[in-house]
Amino acid sequence: MENMTLISVIIPIYKVENFIVRCAKSLLQQTLNDVEYIFVDDATPDRSIELLEEVIGQYSERKGQVRLLKHQTNKGLPAARNTGLSVAKGEYIFHCDSDDFVEPKMLERLYLKAKSDEADIVWCDWWLSFERNERYMKQPGYATPMEALKGLLEGTMKFNVWNKLVKRTLYADYNIQFPSGYGMGEDMTMIRLFARAGKVSYLAEAFYHYVQLNTGAFCKTENKQHLIDLRHNVSLVEDDLWSLYGKEIETELAFFKLNVKFPFLITDNPAKYKLWEAWFPEANKFILKNKNISLRSRLLQLAAWKKQYWLVKLYYICIHRLVYGVIYR
Repeated sequence: MENMTLISVIIPIYKVENFIVRCAKSLLQQTLNDVEYIFVDDATPDRSIELLEEVIGQYSERKGQVRLLKHQTNKGLPAARNTGLSVAKGEYIFHCDSDDFVEPKMLERLYLKAKSDEADIVWCDWWLSFERNERYMKQPGYATPMEALKGLLEGTMKFNVWNKLVKRTLYADYNIQFPSGYGMGEDMTMIRLFARAGKVSYLAEAFYHYVQLNTGAFCKTENKQHLIDLRHNVSLVEDDLWSLYGKEIETELAFFKLNVKFPFLITDNPAKYKLWEAWFPEANKFILKNKNISLRSRLLQLAAWKKQYWLVKLYYICIHRLVYGVIYR
């Protein structure tokens, strides 16, 4: 029998030389001792690995808990996560992006919550970190996996990988991997895991700092391939959930599609508006039915459905350029 550790932390690395030191230190300083750290070098072309090795050398007590795996060529974020999963021995899996950082008690608090509640998945709040300030991002709590699954599809809870502790057997028993080669939307894999969880739990504290500064890291820009990736990953989730639940979650799947294409409206680019029109038109009739998202978001989508793009553009200028471009940056 393999020697199991409590948590395996998987950290893909690509073009993060300005961030990896802070990230690695925050992980190696965790108060939970029984942790394995799996760093995956996805053929990063910068000094990230050199800097990482310097940090590891400063924590000699952790040396035996660290694994550094290497891809000979760049394979992308999902493949890097899968490489980590293939060797992980932890009872639970935690994913950390290498340009972010975490609070010292994160793993301990998540693990204790998982064990006390006998949960397959535990999620927590997080910080959205800008250059000069942060926003506290509170997540909802749910009593059952089905409620949580619907929350993910409706958009009331984020399906980010990095604020969730997941039992490794959920990956192994159901042969769930990240969509290698399809990076945009790869974190939708969390939805498939929630669909198979026996029990879930929420910890109402923020431990993870999601940094909005590194434009060179995985999937921070958009191109044609990213749109292909996104459609692929939506189809993967839709097919999987339909096979499990059928019409029971038909409405929530429509909400999910609306949420996926919603970012096409957060712009003043008419080409993106055309994309919104072309993607998942069958979901548009559900726009006003999702009472779990803000009325403002529903009205913005309604304006797009009615082709009132002057309102969409006005929203973008007033809210996103002002609030996120000036206040939060």
